[in-house]
Amino acid sequence: MRFWQQRGPVALVLWPLSLLYRLLAAWRRQRAQALAASRPRLAVRAVIVVGNLTVGGTGKTPLVIAVCQWLKTQGFRPGVISRGYGAKLGQRPLLVTPELSPQLGGDEPVLIAAATQCPVMIDADRYRAAQRLLEQSDCDIIVSDDGLQHHALSRDIEIALMDGDRRWGNGFCLPAGPLREPVSRWKTVDMRVVHGGEPMSEPQTYAMSLSAGPVYALGDKKQIRPLNEFSGQAVHAVAGIGHPPRFFALLRKAGLEVREHAFADHHAYTEGDLALSPEWPILMTEKDAVKCRTWAQAHHWVVPVTAECDPTFFTELAQRIAAVEEKKHG
Repeated sequence: MRFWQQRGPVALVLWPLSLLYRLLAAWRRQRAQALAASRPRLAVRAVIVVGNLTVGGTGKTPLVIAVCQWLKTQGFRPGVISRGYGAKLGQRPLLVTPELSPQLGGDEPVLIAAATQCPVMIDADRYRAAQRLLEQSDCDIIVSDDGLQHHALSRDIEIALMDGDRRWGNGFCLPAGPLREPVSRWKTVDMRVVHGGEPMSEPQTYAMSLSAGPVYALGDKKQIRPLNEFSGQAVHAVAGIGHPPRFFALLRKAGLEVREHAFADHHAYTEGDLALSPEWPILMTEKDAVKCRTWAQAHHWVVPVTAECDPTFFTELAQRIAAVEEKKHG
């Protein structure tokens, strides 16, 4: 919401409600932490939570994917747990596969499963999801997609993301501002990642950016084109993500002439949403693509993005995992 970026009249009117929100959040956090302390620790090498303090897109899903892919190169067998936001209510916990309908598994879990080839389990109760994941797979380390505020799950390493452009907005908690928790929470996490914007010099704070890979046809991943082949060409850009302007800016940086079509985060697409005129190429994010596969046409293209992190981020992560393991076995 626009008023979340400044302390204007609407934000100030809602500010008393944000104080109530903070009190309720603190009460829920205490109850959840007590529950977590009463539960047996998960039999894994480490539990890593990747989340954010604000509502809206910060690049969390690409970072989860990057962390999982890095863990696999280090010999770990990662599994992912997620709430499965946007998925229809049904059997929970639910194992999400790349082929599963996003309506059942949620767009982000389906995307993570496809990109990482890791087992992904969804449930509003992350601890229950993790238990079922361990029952149905051989994973030895768990990555929680979001869940920084899900304190009923004990965790070993917390990684928080910040949008480097929007940062904390007006600095207020919901509903007066975009914060799920006070800014002071940023100081308590183990590792901090700033996506875009100006870098920060705080300890354990790392820069991240997104790079676009070769685009592929929505209906056939084997049809691949370099993104710069669209340079100077008019295209429709479709994005139903947390912060669509970032996707549009990525395309413009590559030289494309973009007509923007922004949708709400986790938008449930219909075929009519892609009936755009004139019939220029339609470029979309991978998160949108998993929900549009049914209506794929020749001019529909998908733009994959990769999280590019400061190399020292993974060095630090490796050290923290080693410290966790040493503590558990010491």
